[in-house]
Amino acid sequence: MSAGATSVGASTLEGFRASVRSWCRDHIPADWRRAQTDVPDDEFVRFQKSWFQELRGAGFAVPHWPEEWGGGMSVAEQVVLYQELAAHDAPRLVLPFVSIHHAASTLLAAGTDEQRNRHLPAILDGEIWCQGFSEPGAGSDMAALATSARKDGDVYIVNGQKLWASGALYADRCLLLARTDPDAPKRKGISYFLMDMRTPGVEVRPIRQATGEAHFCEIFLNDVAIPATNLVGPENEGWRVAQETLGAERGMTMLELTERLSHGGFRLLVDLCTRPGPDGTTPLDDTRVADRLTTLEIELTGLRALVTDFVAANRPGPADASIVKLYYSELLQRMTDFGTEIAGLAAHTDLRKPQSSGWESGAWMLDFIGSWEWTIPGGTSEIQRTIIGERGLGLPREPTGHR
Repeated sequence: MSAGATSVGASTLEGFRASVRSWCRDHIPADWRRAQTDVPDDEFVRFQKSWFQELRGAGFAVPHWPEEWGGGMSVAEQVVLYQELAAHDAPRLVLPFVSIHHAASTLLAAGTDEQRNRHLPAILDGEIWCQGFSEPGAGSDMAALATSARKDGDVYIVNGQKLWASGALYADRCLLLARTDPDAPKRKGISYFLMDMRTPGVEVRPIRQATGEAHFCEIFLNDVAIPATNLVGPENEGWRVAQETLGAERGMTMLELTERLSHGGFRLLVDLCTRPGPDGTTPLDDTRVADRLTTLEIELTGLRALVTDFVAANRPGPADASIVKLYYSELLQRMTDFGTEIAGLAAHTDLRKPQSSGWESGAWMLDFIGSWEWTIPGGTSEIQRTIIGERGLGLPREPTGHR
């Protein structure tokens, strides 16, 4: 999936920016942070679905989709859109994130016409997806997954367990990887499925975190029957299809996340550093704080340029997606770590944050804890460096018998 390729003139872009600003002033709920703090799950789901439809009505919900499916914005327009949403402190689309990015990119790149026509309109109407990739014994090494799918007539019978499935408690569908050929090499015997979460045999258990949240879930699969028409791509080619899903996580999603970090998270960090203490001084009066803040701003400028070039490229390099993920995730970690340090002891006792915020909410300790979600899942930083070294720099491959 790629953004619209049409170039946009500067005057047109400024006109678009003005229209987005006007829309933000009229439509962003002024008290959403308070309203989304300490709310029950059903209220969070209701708010997220309502906010998605608000954005959809303006044409802002899926700007990265092709025009025929309700998108078609150029990269430059998307940058402006995400800048203004962040600058106006708009809620994030947390719940539909997998649906509009991972599921859509997979369907557009590898799905059948029937699958696209069935699921893309459903996603626009509010269908929620989760991702069933990781397992207890296959986290960063996704190719080690053991969940099995056995062909039985016109269905596949699936058994196994998935772990760290974000939002699975509220999901209608699941992007599922399962092993269809146990005798094939690790990456050769995996298939990719679209699973209805209401199918008999699917059990979802939330994982309660130390912070009280239950963002992640376990999914248990016991003789779950998935129609063969829900296979994405050829049987045993699921590893290749999964790269489309992961490419979305490190592609168009990064455009939004980077602008959010630059225009939302960094603004909150500057506000924190310029807040007077009891003695009237601010953290920014310390030259060491000023130096670190300046360094982060420079790094954010580099990240924005890197991501914009990456999503605009027709043929990204073999390691470009890994470079983007590594850069963003570790910068997010450094920023939230610095925010926690400046916020002091108060940040360590604040266990509340708006549910519809992102990884840069200003609840610094919780944001820092959440930042580890980016340096571990979807390939750890160590794995990303291996990919960069081998595929990007042409260094010798690590000796292993499992590739």
